[in-house]
Amino acid sequence: MPTILGILVVGFVVTRILPGDPVQALMGEFPAPPGYADELRRQFGLDQPFYVQFWLYLVALARGDLGYSFAHQAPVLSIVLERAVYTLFLMVPALTLASILGVLLGAVAAPRAGSKWDAFITMVSICGQSVPVFWLAMMLILVFAVSLGILPASGMRSVSAAPSAVAALIDYLRHLVLPGITLTLAYMAVVARVSRSAMIESLHQDYVLTAQAKGLTRREALWRHALPNSLAPIATVIGFNFGYVLTGAVLTETVFGWPGVGSLFISSIANRDYPVIEGIFLFSTITVVVVNLLIDLLYFAIDPRVRADNARP
Repeated sequence: MPTILGILVVGFVVTRILPGDPVQALMGEFPAPPGYADELRRQFGLDQPFYVQFWLYLVALARGDLGYSFAHQAPVLSIVLERAVYTLFLMVPALTLASILGVLLGAVAAPRAGSKWDAFITMVSICGQSVPVFWLAMMLILVFAVSLGILPASGMRSVSAAPSAVAALIDYLRHLVLPGITLTLAYMAVVARVSRSAMIESLHQDYVLTAQAKGLTRREALWRHALPNSLAPIATVIGFNFGYVLTGAVLTETVFGWPGVGSLFISSIANRDYPVIEGIFLFSTITVVVVNLLIDLLYFAIDPRVRADNARP
């Protein structure tokens, strides 16, 4: 709770010290009647002192009210929840695939440390972390959407309605491919490097050497002993990735025009839509805190040493 409250305070302060006026963003360049801007400020409570605005925000939040969007003219909670579903449709498949591939790459590289395979996997991991997401996304669009024309360049669905549920699913999967590849490569690189380092360390432990001395092959020792004892750091980095599931795709969603929380965040900043920005801050904070708590609890299930340490008086 202190973490969530701290982020609420920071988010509230940051949104209001940024340059720009939400009322002017709403009115645009069109001429407005005299006093219309002042009426909008009274309507949204922007004419109140800073501390009064924050107190009213906390009171509304205690009732489960995240506020009312200036730009969308709708409750913030409904807007964020709707966009969060679209973000989950993008992030969950990409992060799941990235976690599986990252662990497999780490398992391939660890017992071959110093070999050509290890060098190749390490190079792929470093490239995945180093290449800017927006540049990779634009290159994928240029190749597969513009040059080859085999995949859509943006959006989550085609403009024309799909004739059946199967056709709608295929259309969604086609739109998912390019942003999914972008996110998978970025997150897979982190998981692969951590998995490789953790398993190399485990392979040099006495219990693994003892298992090999008893007749287990290096591959069997890896899967039976090294990998299970390396799950704690691997679970940490996977949980870290999933913790940012709501806001981790900001650049990717913006480039591909995916209608998720990331693109909503960018448009809300442009419109100075304070309530939506604060709602996204709150949701992302709760997601990170909850996922990290689940990872801490998961340690008890995957690592007997944690259970033993906590059982001691």
